[in-house]
Amino acid sequence: MKPLRLVAVSAGLSDPSSTRLLADRLVDAAQQRLSSDGRTTDIHVVELRELVADIAQHLTQGYPSPALSEAISAVTHADGLIAVTPVFNGSYSGLFKSFFDLIEPATLAGTPVLIGATGGTARHSLALDHALRPLFAYLRAMVVPTAVFAATADWGTAGDSYTENLPARISRAADELVDLTTFRAARADLIPAIDPGDGMPGASDVIPFADLLAALNQRS
Repeated sequence: MKPLRLVAVSAGLSDPSSTRLLADRLVDAAQQRLSSDGRTTDIHVVELRELVADIAQHLTQGYPSPALSEAISAVTHADGLIAVTPVFNGSYSGLFKSFFDLIEPATLAGTPVLIGATGGTARHSLALDHALRPLFAYLRAMVVPTAVFAATADWGTAGDSYTENLPARISRAADELVDLTTFRAARADLIPAIDPGDGMPGASDVIPFADLLAALNQRS
């Protein structure tokens, strides 16, 4: 089996950043699960902080730099995508949105996506459902059920009686991403592309309904 292409997009602005840390932990969890399943992975991390000028240039001038073109290609050809952003003013960051504004919707159709976010307090976690999920729904991606939000207090804590701790949420979300990604890859391997010349009926072989109806009327 060919390696699965796993791509993580981090929109953290500082170095180091909690956003990149969360992205790395999600990647590690997914890679460990895939390894335990006997699958190899090709990992690529897109650090948007390093592409700020390239993104602005593409938005204003209409063409990507080689580095940005490589990042867009990695995202659009991913078998599974992890997208993590800091939360600013109750939503994803402008840098995160600007990058995904450059992605053609059809190129992510059906791609499994794990969304994550970081913020100062847990009250910002609603941004995952009211901002990130609609964004990837518009891009026609398949967002996994578990989204991961990491507040400042989540790092190194055991959670409380009502919520799972951060490692448990990371593990559950990674498992869901791997399940969707491997299922989609297996389905693609099992269903070969149909060649119009392989004897299968094509569009030109379909008889219009009006012709069928006319033939029935003649017989009656």
